[in-house]
Amino acid sequence: MGRIAGVTAAETRERLLDAAAEVFAERGYDGTRVADIAAAAGVSNGALYAHFGSKAELLVTALRAHGPRLLADLFAADPDRSITDLLLVIGRRLPRRRDARGFLIVEALVAARRDEDVARPMRDYVGERSDWLAELVRIAQNDGELDPTLSPDALAHFCLLLAMGSALVPAGLHGVDDAEWSTLLNRVVAGLAPADDTTAQSGAP
Repeated sequence: MGRIAGVTAAETRERLLDAAAEVFAERGYDGTRVADIAAAAGVSNGALYAHFGSKAELLVTALRAHGPRLLADLFAADPDRSITDLLLVIGRRLPRRRDARGFLIVEALVAARRDEDVARPMRDYVGERSDWLAELVRIAQNDGELDPTLSPDALAHFCLLLAMGSALVPAGLHGVDDAEWSTLLNRVVAGLAPADDTTAQSGAP
């Protein structure tokens, strides 16, 4: 079982990433062998190693390919939409059930605690996500949506904690009423808005 006739290298790579996402989600990182992924993709181990150097590389690359990209997709679809509205849309979806691939982040985070080969690319992945979110925060601050005194890096970190925590505590373990969650999110986002000078002055002693 080597390279499949009529299938390009790019298609083989995509097959491997699809298979990796499915197998990691089903068996976990520790319970998955490289041979399992190759078999699921219908290729040889050698063909797999022609594209990926290790199981750790496969895990993080599969996360990049199949991890949640809802915020990026929404932003690309409507770049004029306010950043705070985008954050609210994403936030409202966090407690909902996700498909198996949505838990790749859990496998990657757990593996990164024990395996430096996973930790290195995961630091890059999380750093890139944080930098992207921080840049969105800066845009929102420049547009007057968010308080300019807030640290973009701190707010990006807060968003990452919410997003990744939602994968660790899925709806199957603990649920929350959609309306109550939405009310809380609206209150949090309102608290991130620039201070209203009139309100601040009226409330001053």
